[in-house]
Amino acid sequence: MATICYQLDIFQPLGYNTRVQYVYYMLVTLCHSRKEVRRLLSIYFGDMPSAIYNPEVYFKNTYDEDWLLDDFSKKVIKKVDKSEVLDRNAIKSPVLGIIPPTALSGGTKTLILMKFCPDLVFNASACGDNCAKFILELAKHQDLTINLRHIMNFGNTKFQAKILNSGALVHNMDEFLHAAAQYV
Repeated sequence: MATICYQLDIFQPLGYNTRVQYVYYMLVTLCHSRKEVRRLLSIYFGDMPSAIYNPEVYFKNTYDEDWLLDDFSKKVIKKVDKSEVLDRNAIKSPVLGIIPPTALSGGTKTLILMKFCPDLVFNASACGDNCAKFILELAKHQDLTINLRHIMNFGNTKFQAKILNSGALVHNMDEFLHAAAQYV
């Protein structure tokens, strides 16, 4: 990199006094850009005016048919609703037969919304505890903020979540219970 610019006066307008400072800056920048980005699950307990309280209605009015063809969506539909995606508009349910996406369970719809609308906050109390592992899975790949009005059972797995009400970081279910007890 230093072989491109031979003269000191090229570096001075950039705020570097020497080529060594410039090379150091570039190496530090390169190293920081290669660090693994850690995603975070953030949880707010109780009434949160900015949260979408009724994800089912939001889903009905905003879902994109292509969302159902995503691998995560197919997995959630299979595990939570015990159903199979046939195409963009048809899901095969063992109980209800062929159903449209709007007939999926509230938990499944909420998880799909969390995946495809990551900048929004959804009421995760619309989900049962069978959705908890999928919330944790999503939070490994994207920053995710959820609103809870109950204590969700995340099981015995280790996880990291920030309780927005207090700023506390929790790493397992025991810490989560202790932090949540103040708010629900």
